[in-house]
Amino acid sequence: MNAARITFVAVSVLALTTLARAEGELPIPADEFVYCTVCHGVQLMGNPTIEAPRLSGMESWYVENQLRAFRKGWRGKHEMDLIGMEMQPMAAALSDEQVKEVSAFVSTTRSDAPPSTIDGDADKGRTHYSTCAACHGVRGEGNIALGSPALTGLNDWYLVTQLRNFRDGTRGSHAGDTYGMQMRASTRLLPDDEAIQDVVTYISTLQEQ
Repeated sequence: MNAARITFVAVSVLALTTLARAEGELPIPADEFVYCTVCHGVQLMGNPTIEAPRLSGMESWYVENQLRAFRKGWRGKHEMDLIGMEMQPMAAALSDEQVKEVSAFVSTTRSDAPPSTIDGDADKGRTHYSTCAACHGVRGEGNIALGSPALTGLNDWYLVTQLRNFRDGTRGSHAGDTYGMQMRASTRLLPDDEAIQDVVTYISTLQEQ
């Protein structure tokens, strides 16, 4: 974690503590979720400045799976995954019960849909997405039976980052991460960064439909 991030987290925690003292309580249970909201925001709308993605409304089962993946070291251990390395110790500090509670909190929190920031070719992206649809659904709605989360509502910049991470082996390389390994194999069908931006641009149109 670089100096800027350390400063941000420290100041944010101080601000939340001050708010709690002034108003008597935080808008969420401080002992459970305060560290999530420091980076991801009280409504979990995310913060692109520190590459913290929007989480609000994400399926509880997927959040739980990913928190466990961080705890087990399947995510956030690769030397190139700097953001994941910041998230990994946060997840590792959670008990099994807290993982369930945090996952439920995430799935029931609502915020505005994220703005589009990627300017790719949605028409070309539609062609690439035909492969993605087999697991994530035609409208990006996800499929719990396949361990595939919904893609709508996610930050487009975050999707680009994660697709690159899967492609480069930064994510999805651990033998225990079955779904991650499947996803890594799928990203090999995207030939270059342009294709990644195109498919993400198309995914962004799904949440507008």
